[in-house]
Amino acid sequence: MTVIITAGAIVMGTTACKNNEQKEVVESPVSGIRKSSWGQADGQPVDLYTLTNSKGTIVKITNYGGIITSFVTRDKNDSASSIVIGFDSIAQYLQSPPYFGAIIGRYGNRIGGGKFSIGDQSYTLARNNGENHLHGGVKGFDKVIWTAGPVVDSIAALSLSYLSKDGEEGYPGNLQVTVKYTLTDNDELKIEYDATTDKPTPVNLTNHSYFNLTGDVQSTILDHQLQIDANGYTPVDSGLIPTGEIRAVAGTPFDFTSSHTIGSRIDSVEGGYDHNWVLNSKGASMQKVATLNDPVSGRYVEVFTTEPGLQFYSGNFLDGKFINHTGTAVKLRTALCLETQHFPDSPNKKDFPSTILEPGQKYHSETIYKVGRNRETGKQGNSE
Repeated sequence: MTVIITAGAIVMGTTACKNNEQKEVVESPVSGIRKSSWGQADGQPVDLYTLTNSKGTIVKITNYGGIITSFVTRDKNDSASSIVIGFDSIAQYLQSPPYFGAIIGRYGNRIGGGKFSIGDQSYTLARNNGENHLHGGVKGFDKVIWTAGPVVDSIAALSLSYLSKDGEEGYPGNLQVTVKYTLTDNDELKIEYDATTDKPTPVNLTNHSYFNLTGDVQSTILDHQLQIDANGYTPVDSGLIPTGEIRAVAGTPFDFTSSHTIGSRIDSVEGGYDHNWVLNSKGASMQKVATLNDPVSGRYVEVFTTEPGLQFYSGNFLDGKFINHTGTAVKLRTALCLETQHFPDSPNKKDFPSTILEPGQKYHSETIYKVGRNRETGKQGNSE
């Protein structure tokens, strides 16, 4: 008997004696969630949760920072590899990589000058990005231990919760946060964010996964094709803080209303893409807002969200310092982020949609990353 292990599936070949017939028995992947110990951080135990669906797609998440460490899918040739940047051990995450796969909060993206006001009350936040506040501060949600909810082995879903106490990183109010990850049999990774507070406070939660759909960070993302359903974007100053203007993308390198390769116009953008797109979605209903496609592997990711903005970051600051799970250095523009969000610096921009959560209100946001593959290279059809 031979046993071949593929991505989440076991294929067993046996030779039958009768009529010398050879038969194969294929066992379907076992859908659900599995928990394993993964070391310690801040003197607390860290766990790794493996979510598997019926197709053999695998997502691994740790309760340290709610980090997605791996997202294994098949390409057009049935080869399986992870389409996100990640590490095999907690020790590497403790070296503070640039938010690989983490939950970001209380406020995803930047707040100018590390300050904001609510009514007559002013607040000063941690300044961890020059003079600005970035991704929740020195110890944001990406660096804390989350509490995992009850785990049901047969369901590929993980609920994580965290209490951000009044004054943490300078934010007002006790903020109770829950983030739920669900891997569906349609190859959708669904992320649901919920929060409540006892004082008015800014809230802008997102996930900071870095994608490379080739599954190999020796390849850049410059040949990836991107489409964003947005007619406008928010220009930024030298510190990457929005100016407050919403500018039309038409006639600029920021126009992804139709699919373009990322590398075709990136040199026309100083420093590369690290901007917020103002999505055309109306209201808070779930809508498809972007598609990322890699003609080489045949993989694509469709992004759905209830959020009004999308931060596209082209990996401009990746410098080879960090080595991923395959032993490969993560270099300049070998991965990208598509972070669903409210706009950066909204607490200081009165014309931007408000991010202030009031007591008695419930913050709720949903995002889906749906993966697929094209059997014919470069075509957004004939897929599964």
